[in-house]
Amino acid sequence: MLQTIRDNSQGVIAKIIIGFIIGVFALFGAESIIGGFLGGNNVASVNGEEITEPELAQSLQNVMAQMGANVQDFDEQLLREIALGQLIEDRLLMQAAESSGMTISDNSLDRQIVRTPQFQVGGVFDPDLARRTMGAQGFTAQTYRASLSQQMMMSQLANAYASSGFVTDEAIERLAALELQTRDFRYLSIPLGNRTLGEAIPADDIRAYYDNNPAEFTAPEQVSVNYVVLEKDRIFDEVEVDEARVRAQYEEERDAAVANIERRASHILWELGGDASQEELLAIAAGVKERLDAGEDFGELAREFSDDVVSAEDDGDIGYTDGSVFPAALEQALVTLEVDQVSDPVVSEFGVHLVKLTEYDAQEYPEFDEVAERIERDLNSAEVDQLYFSRLENLANLAFETFDLQAINEELGLEIQQSEYFGRSGGSSAITSEERVIEAAFSDDVLVEELNSELIELSDTRAVVLHLQEYRPEALIPFEDVRAEIAVTLRGQREREMARELGENLMAALDSGEDISGQIASESLSWIEREDVRRNQADVNIEIVRNVFQMPSPEASDPVRRGFSLNNGAYVLVELQAVEDGNAANMPEQQRQQLTAALIENQGRMSFDALLRNLQTDADITGLELDPGVL
Repeated sequence: MLQTIRDNSQGVIAKIIIGFIIGVFALFGAESIIGGFLGGNNVASVNGEEITEPELAQSLQNVMAQMGANVQDFDEQLLREIALGQLIEDRLLMQAAESSGMTISDNSLDRQIVRTPQFQVGGVFDPDLARRTMGAQGFTAQTYRASLSQQMMMSQLANAYASSGFVTDEAIERLAALELQTRDFRYLSIPLGNRTLGEAIPADDIRAYYDNNPAEFTAPEQVSVNYVVLEKDRIFDEVEVDEARVRAQYEEERDAAVANIERRASHILWELGGDASQEELLAIAAGVKERLDAGEDFGELAREFSDDVVSAEDDGDIGYTDGSVFPAALEQALVTLEVDQVSDPVVSEFGVHLVKLTEYDAQEYPEFDEVAERIERDLNSAEVDQLYFSRLENLANLAFETFDLQAINEELGLEIQQSEYFGRSGGSSAITSEERVIEAAFSDDVLVEELNSELIELSDTRAVVLHLQEYRPEALIPFEDVRAEIAVTLRGQREREMARELGENLMAALDSGEDISGQIASESLSWIEREDVRRNQADVNIEIVRNVFQMPSPEASDPVRRGFSLNNGAYVLVELQAVEDGNAANMPEQQRQQLTAALIENQGRMSFDALLRNLQTDADITGLELDPGVL
């Protein structure tokens, strides 16, 4: 009873559950609710609990939506198995939560619902909006509460396991030894140079490379399309709104704003239904009213007398109303009050009230000159929207009814443009880089039947229709066109080989105890010394650091050597001289806390994964055959 008043008026208690709403809508959407009434084929059973085809269809839609535009690249059966696997996991978790005795109280559900931003207007819970939002997703209030309860229970179970991890000081020490480990080393970097300068690349090698690597020199299939573009922004120049329309809209908005009066109220409530009768409560309320008239504080008396303990803690405040939020008796009383005035005792279906008007907000609307530009802009946009959508519909019809773009050009005045040639990976222009344009250009309708494409809406303000101009099939590029390119490639390969050969020779000389300083100088190279380098050292090439930390620790005073090529072709010779393990005592407190939290989170995740595996192993799951890797 008291909750109803607060649900309709208190704006500070409704801000948390949006994540639950999204999850519930995604998991228990309209199709699964309706499917429960209409029936359908069962596709699987989890410990005797059936999963229906409509539920699987909804889960499949959610999986496809998460994967986005590239979903067509995946096998449909695999996607179906993934969707079913998710449903089975949810069933197992729900059954585990129920068997563990987990429940969600009605009060918890109420709190989550009234704190849902989707159910609020101006930060205040609106029951009508809540019912409409639930209905739009295929829920009644009862089915929504049931779905939300299940989602909260599964989250409660997951959180219980995810937060169960712990970490010892010994584990922190071991990780710190690795995380804070430093290494001393020196290295030679042998870059690509001009070692092959003056050395001709044999013509036979160039030809052999061309013959052995046809895929590198095969131009993919390409198309060029003609297209027309409908853009909303171009319509603005066609629209003009006269002052009479602007003034009429101003009058309408002003009348609506002035009529929108908000009042804020506080109350002291004596709830009906106890030992005292209504007459006795009225007498008590009248006595408190006399004390208020004598100057006592409303908030203090609310805390002393009000049965609405939540609002009493806030001096009796029950929020704002536009005349439709509170019970009718309270609304009628508020109309007669001045700010800070308290009503005589008022009786509603909830009990006996003393009502105080704390704020009165009668909207003042600005003068015409202050808002005329904005109104003109709004009217202009509305008319442009109407014209755009009308032409959009006309464009879609013409694209379907005609066999080229000429009729569209004549009727809608849209310029026929021609694209560059582009392949299935797209082109360089704004149009041909659009994925939906590429898909349409290579569709059977456009490519094979040579029909207009369907209307392609690139955004809310831009649409395009295509027609094939020319198709170029996949073809091998002539040898002469790529001869020079191949020569450059082969020369680069030879430069890499020579850099590697030099590096390997230098390392072999070092291993045999030779002095290589002369060779280094002749190649204009020099050792680079680095000390106390960490894994995340920013001023050393990341490839070098990664290789250094993969090397074994040196024994005694003998360095460990390794040679490797970088992605840019340079060859690096490294001498690892010393390794110093890290110490947790030297770890900053913030880093220690972050490391501890990461370990706990990882252990909690592993515990939850183990729970799922055990539930799957012990469960009786029948129905559609699943790939073992899906669950």
